Amino acid sequence: MSNTAVSMLNLVPLREGQTHRQAFESMIRLAQHAESLNYARYWIAEHHNMPNILSSATQLLIGHTLAQTKSIRVGSGGVMLPNHSPLQVAEQYGTLATLYPNRVDLGLGRAPGTDPRTAMALRRGNQDVSLNFPDDVEELQRYFGDADKQGYAKAYLAMGKHLPLYILGSSTESAFLAAAKGLPYVFAAHFAPRLLETAVQIYRQQFQPSDVLDKPKVIVGINAVVAETDEEATFLSTSQEQQFLGVVNGRMRPLQPPVQDMSALWTASEEFAVRQMLAASMVGCKETVAQHIESFQRVIRADELMVTNYVYDEIKQAQSFAWFKEIVDSLS
Repeated sequence: MSNTAVSMLNLVPLREGQTHRQAFESMIRLAQHAESLNYARYWIAEHHNMPNILSSATQLLIGHTLAQTKSIRVGSGGVMLPNHSPLQVAEQYGTLATLYPNRVDLGLGRAPGTDPRTAMALRRGNQDVSLNFPDDVEELQRYFGDADKQGYAKAYLAMGKHLPLYILGSSTESAFLAAAKGLPYVFAAHFAPRLLETAVQIYRQQFQPSDVLDKPKVIVGINAVVAETDEEATFLSTSQEQQFLGVVNGRMRPLQPPVQDMSALWTASEEFAVRQMLAASMVGCKETVAQHIESFQRVIRADELMVTNYVYDEIKQAQSFAWFKEIVDSLS
């Protein structure tokens, strides 16, 4: 657990009873809270065509968050490159890095962050460009590189910025790519934990030192709900379970208040699917979550834990994030 960093991921959920603007205000309050707790970074996801997740125009939300905070690093968790031209990404994030020096991270993902039909609408064509991901990453590295590395098309605001790039993934493919390029690797165990151990092992074994890193850097996204008691944490986590149930059954609703009993809300097969997706969650009182973290780190040895949760009550959510940081710091 030595020197384990803690960061935060926000998908910008819309809570039941909120307007869109109020959800963005919640996003900012949470970022300011993360900054006050000395979280390492605050990332915002990219999702499209989801009525209950508002992180579609990610770069705009990142810019807004940077403007409302003072020191915390803010980044993309991540930019889903199949949806974007690398040149446009370089121009957008080069602009952000110019306005907010040394505070912008660029996490890069291969998935579209949406369904296939919406992905086609985003791309304005029928071609699946996800296989271009390694080339797109290389193109971005060039745009953010030195002047002598550029081609004809240049992102002038990105040039020479050397913006920190992170490879995101939920499979082993991304592990090979991050290792080959010598870039930090961020695994999405907060919704797809099944291949976590295998992917991290591949990344560390295959890692090639680069100008960016001389040794592997592993960041793992996890869900964590910390409360005064195990029972309260389990109760609060039912909002998260309802959120993932909507993903499984296609009935996506705003983030719901917690319930005493989930059995009336899901079938056995739906419960199984949700629990598989949430298998890397750490739910409980401070002592219980500390045990979860120690067990997790004995196997994974993550350099950084990127935590998220879907606690409905914002005050209890803020307290959960504060306690999680306190626990990790006490174990480091």
